[in-house]
Amino acid sequence: MYANEDFLLELLEENGTISAPDLEGARHRKKNTQTVIDVLLETGKVSEEDLARTLAVSSGMDFVDLLHTEIDQSVVEAVEVDVARRYKVVPISYDGSTMTVAVADPLDFDTLDTVRHVIPYELNFVCSSVKQIKQLLLDLYGTEGLSEEQASELGAAGGVTVTDEDGGDSEAPVIRLMSQMLQEAYQNKASDIHIEPMENEVRIRYRIDGALHKVAEHPLRLLSAMVSRIKIMTGTMSIAEKRVPQDGRIRVKAGDQDLDLRVSTVPTSNGESIVMRILDKKSLLLGLPQLGFFSDDQENFNNLIRLPDGIILVTGPTGSGKTTTLYACLNEINKPDKKIITVEDPVEYVLSGINQVQVKEDIGMTFAAALRSMLRQAPNIIMIGEIRDIETASIAINASLTGHLVFSTLHTNDAPGAVARMADIGVKRFLIASAVRAIVAQRLVRTICPDCAAPAVLSEKDMITLNMDAGQIADADVKAGAGCRTCRMTGYKGRLGIYEIFNINDEVTHMINAEMSTPQLRKKARELGMRTLREDGVRKVLSGITTAEEVVRVTMSDSD
Repeated sequence: MYANEDFLLELLEENGTISAPDLEGARHRKKNTQTVIDVLLETGKVSEEDLARTLAVSSGMDFVDLLHTEIDQSVVEAVEVDVARRYKVVPISYDGSTMTVAVADPLDFDTLDTVRHVIPYELNFVCSSVKQIKQLLLDLYGTEGLSEEQASELGAAGGVTVTDEDGGDSEAPVIRLMSQMLQEAYQNKASDIHIEPMENEVRIRYRIDGALHKVAEHPLRLLSAMVSRIKIMTGTMSIAEKRVPQDGRIRVKAGDQDLDLRVSTVPTSNGESIVMRILDKKSLLLGLPQLGFFSDDQENFNNLIRLPDGIILVTGPTGSGKTTTLYACLNEINKPDKKIITVEDPVEYVLSGINQVQVKEDIGMTFAAALRSMLRQAPNIIMIGEIRDIETASIAINASLTGHLVFSTLHTNDAPGAVARMADIGVKRFLIASAVRAIVAQRLVRTICPDCAAPAVLSEKDMITLNMDAGQIADADVKAGAGCRTCRMTGYKGRLGIYEIFNINDEVTHMINAEMSTPQLRKKARELGMRTLREDGVRKVLSGITTAEEVVRVTMSDSD
């Protein structure tokens, strides 16, 4: 690591940084691939800064804390990236006659002489720590052209953090940018962060309450460093591979909150695009009322999730809150006398007291394979992330018919449409009729910001679109958000669900067996008291929870 380790150890002992017993202990603990300084650093007897300051004093150089030093980008561009990486030097500034360059080992005279020849400027050397120099090389030059081993040696050697917990690494430019981005996204309750390379810049957008908001633009030259930093943070994604999509996960702290991030990269014509989905564990604490159920629907749903067997399906498009609803159900019925097993792809949240299985199709752990094994574990309740094929559907149905309560999801537009979807997968109609107890369709609507909510009047167009009459709005509490800083001038803050609950009773069972169409099933469901998504949305408009525009945006018109 250092050109003259013995001399450096003598200096450390002389200035009192380490004691003779510390030094002797380090010599005894040293393994074949380690140096004595490695052991001292590992045991905390010395720090990287101790070493750098000691070397700076001994060589008559100034010590520079790079993480708190402004770097002149034009100077960085003046030094070839290969030179900076090979000799581990960081150009800092240029005053018109002399360039200041940071090095980690001022005792490595051969390297200093070589640097003087390859950088065509009068040089002033200053000393900084090895860790800081590696960090700045990664942040300033990225990983373009590096092998994975070289990039790991530069950027992952000291671990990665995006918080200010250690007061050090978080000040590096790219890490500081990432930390700020995560903090801001979390504070604004964003569900995901989009890092998108455009033609001339990197665009940053947050998805807040289901809508994307552009929050920043950065120079395109930062993209490589940002992508590499995120990939290294996952610990599983390859920074050398830029041609194919990749997925990974990151666990970080935002202030005092632990966050899980699900990371996805996709190569585009301008570079790799990244989406980081923020999985906030607080959403696990939601009860059924917080999901958006009114009291009558909540009572109905409470009865359904306490059935001894059968299948309960939650349907809706991607991003409609199906997983949150399923987790809220499991939390509601998670008792010591019940064994609950889930099979998910991926396991988004870890639930206390519940056995969760991660699908890994590359090793043969498919939904169907996991389900077959799960049934031998004698569970009472099973949750399947999604029914995707006939094999998974068949095992789920067999489980429900043998005394298990099964929760799962499907991608359909409404609740009655799930019957046809199951049939399309290949499930026999009599099995659907026998196994399925209820189907719940849902959407998410933005709720009116409480800080700027004010009485509002529904327009004639809204009333016609939502099929409302004057009698319905006579005692209504219709509101709208005027827009304020709290809601980023949108008038909305937060989201909740609107639902339609399709209970499968004997009449519906006969209709399914008779292969009745989806419109016929829907008509019967409404006769039996099912409220449609739009009708549930109207109730929330009249209660001052959301707006007519939101309900129209996420629901289809009702037709029999």
